[in-house]
Amino acid sequence: MGATESGVVKPVSSDLMEDAGTGLDYGTRPDRMPGMLTPVDRFFVRSHSPTPSIDVAGWALHIGGDAAGKPASVGYDELCHRFPQVSIERTLECAGNRRVLFGEELGTTFDGTQWGRGAISSAEWTGVRLRDLLAGVGVAADAVDVLAVSLDSAGARRPLPIAKAMADDTIVATAMNGETLPPDHGFPARLVVSGWLGAASIKWLGRLEVSRERIFVPWNTDDYVLIGPGHEADGPGRGSVITALGVSSLIELPWPARLSPGPQVIRGRAFAGENSVAAVDYRVDGGPWHAADITSAATPGLWARWEFAWNAEPGDHVISVRAADSSNNVQPEHTSFNELGYMHESVLQHPVHVSSAP
Repeated sequence: MGATESGVVKPVSSDLMEDAGTGLDYGTRPDRMPGMLTPVDRFFVRSHSPTPSIDVAGWALHIGGDAAGKPASVGYDELCHRFPQVSIERTLECAGNRRVLFGEELGTTFDGTQWGRGAISSAEWTGVRLRDLLAGVGVAADAVDVLAVSLDSAGARRPLPIAKAMADDTIVATAMNGETLPPDHGFPARLVVSGWLGAASIKWLGRLEVSRERIFVPWNTDDYVLIGPGHEADGPGRGSVITALGVSSLIELPWPARLSPGPQVIRGRAFAGENSVAAVDYRVDGGPWHAADITSAATPGLWARWEFAWNAEPGDHVISVRAADSSNNVQPEHTSFNELGYMHESVLQHPVHVSSAP
């Protein structure tokens, strides 16, 4: 197993993606989202180390741990053909998405990947329910956590509570948008953990450990935790562990946007983690809120598309957008500080300049 020299395998074009400056992390341009699902060529990439090159002939997913009665290893062909296959459409989002906007809101800067709005994408994922794999090893009744471990050089790993591991829509995916899983997105197999932060959906999966005790690793103690006032530490962690994501929205325009005057259709996306999007409202320049039209089905774990008509007048404007979910959570006006700049959920305030002539 080696690593690519460039950090990622797929071509990265500024016409489609935003470079976050690490050489590993690239966001999807919101103005280059052509449909409900994100094409692979512009699906965001978040990695802790260069994309590994894995020889599938020698690869196997090893399943064990003190709560696994009969440890097993599952090869690639077996994973793709022996177990029932399912397909789900789900959105993945990094917990640090909009970190730059979060810093601008609070007048500060945060360490970590400098994401704008693009660390979010959606795909159809095909593979095996994690619970079907775990059934083969005989999971103990008192099992607590399942740790997923990556084969990348960083050894990325994150535990799931047993209930989330056994959920209908937690899968080990081997295909993405109807094609074999691409290298940058986890080939030969990855987790897809619906509605949770992207870091839970471990790529380049190599091992699953089923445990009778809670598992703590750097990815749920030092990183991907909320540190600061109001965030109580969980076990040995520095703060509260991030799991399900909150409500957020974006407009499918550049930042800032430049438009011609006259009738426009403003389109965007909203996401609500494990919940579904129930409503999206907008207003222009601090005016009254109006309901946008949601143009896609309400599906938990998958973003919704929305739009509204606007007669754009020349000048500088701010379009504000807020979404609400199926549990009555609404985007707040402001997001409270946390040390690592995670979980920015504030009402979107998108700057737009309308020219004086068509």
